[in-house]
Amino acid sequence: MKKKIRRHVRAAKYIIYKETLVDLREHFWTFLGAFSGIGLIGLIHQQYLGSLDNLFLIGSFGASSVLIYGIINSPLAQPRNLLGGHLISAFIGVTICKIFPYSGWFAPALAVSLAIVAMQITKTLHPPGGATALIATIGTEKIKSLGYLYVLSPVFTGALILLMVAIFVNNRTRHRSYPHNKNWYKVWRRYVR
Repeated sequence: MKKKIRRHVRAAKYIIYKETLVDLREHFWTFLGAFSGIGLIGLIHQQYLGSLDNLFLIGSFGASSVLIYGIINSPLAQPRNLLGGHLISAFIGVTICKIFPYSGWFAPALAVSLAIVAMQITKTLHPPGGATALIATIGTEKIKSLGYLYVLSPVFTGALILLMVAIFVNNRTRHRSYPHNKNWYKVWRRYVR
């Protein structure tokens, strides 16, 4: 019995030890990617739109950064999910906001739930997309006044900047590879020709 307990304790120690190892290279590239992606969006915004209202930096980009720089092999972090999830959710959020402009709780709930289902149907599930739909319905008057322009800027342009930085930063070393499926470039080239 004691032998069995010792074996379980050793296994638990090993598992806890392996789970808490710090990989400084991984953390460095995660930091560099997130800092560069969010910083670039903010810098472009500041240069062209002034620093008073930072409309380009929506909260869902922070959550996207966690996925595309921190958990790069996750299916939820792939380019199709990043771009598709944000665009679909932004479109649904703006549409719901236009249909129900003054409904306190109903519009946000409807926008988020429809965005999730639409992302599931299109296989572009990206959890920050739910926040993108929510921001479209509960955002400031400046966000709401953008209407469908919200889908293009800040959502599409911001997600595209995050994606370009992710492709650049996450492929600088041998131990990181983004996107997970390297055939995306071949497929893209086929449609561009």
